Amino acid sequence: MSKIKETPTRTLVVTLVMCLVCSIAVSAAALILRPTQQENALVDRQRAVLVIAELWQPGMSSDEVREMFSSRVTPRLVDLRTGEYSDAFDPHTFDQNKSIADASLSSQIPEGQDIASIRRREHYAVVYQIEQDGQMDRLVLPVRGYGLWSTMYGFVALQSDLETVAGLGFYQHGETPGLGGEIDNPNWQAKWVGKKVYQNGEPALRVIKGSVNEQSPQADYQVDAIAGATITANGVTHMIHFWLGEDGFGPFIKKLGAGEA
Repeated sequence: MSKIKETPTRTLVVTLVMCLVCSIAVSAAALILRPTQQENALVDRQRAVLVIAELWQPGMSSDEVREMFSSRVTPRLVDLRTGEYSDAFDPHTFDQNKSIADASLSSQIPEGQDIASIRRREHYAVVYQIEQDGQMDRLVLPVRGYGLWSTMYGFVALQSDLETVAGLGFYQHGETPGLGGEIDNPNWQAKWVGKKVYQNGEPALRVIKGSVNEQSPQADYQVDAIAGATITANGVTHMIHFWLGEDGFGPFIKKLGAGEA
């Protein structure tokens, strides 16, 4: 029996067929797994909200996360242009981060106002109200800002007075482990709890160089530095000032406090 003669053309055809088959297989797998991936991403986000609201307990299953979230957390959509609640999209499914790339759902931030170095601001944002006995106990706000190497994505929680920090945490960033990555350190995050955001109506809370002098009249507006991570720490300060200021959630917080949102 004669062997099939190998030729450059035959080799190329076989390679192309194999590439096509593999591409179809990968695309099919991605399509099949997409609902699962989206559900996992939703649960991860819900878990991050529960953590910052001090409602998460170690070992909670995905079902328990969903149950706790649905019973204690109310997502609301906010129009950042007006500072008011909106029903333009479903807050349970709206992808705020994806909307940044949509020119109809976001806008360029003027250079002088872009203190968080995020370039564009979305028109709509999802906030999370933590309920206790039928009343809002805490308000969780999504925030982001550029550090040394990456955009840091996280949440800041405010107590019901809307000016005292109840928690700060991050769910995505690429800062240097052991340096800027210390923004994930629970001990450093705990230093934010109880701090005040506003002084004379403007965001004043910041990460300082060195340690806070608790006897200083500014101590309520200061958080200890992160050793060796000045740029990351500055990025966190700028992030807080942007998102809790007039270009972020500031107008919404004022209207909510006055019962006008």
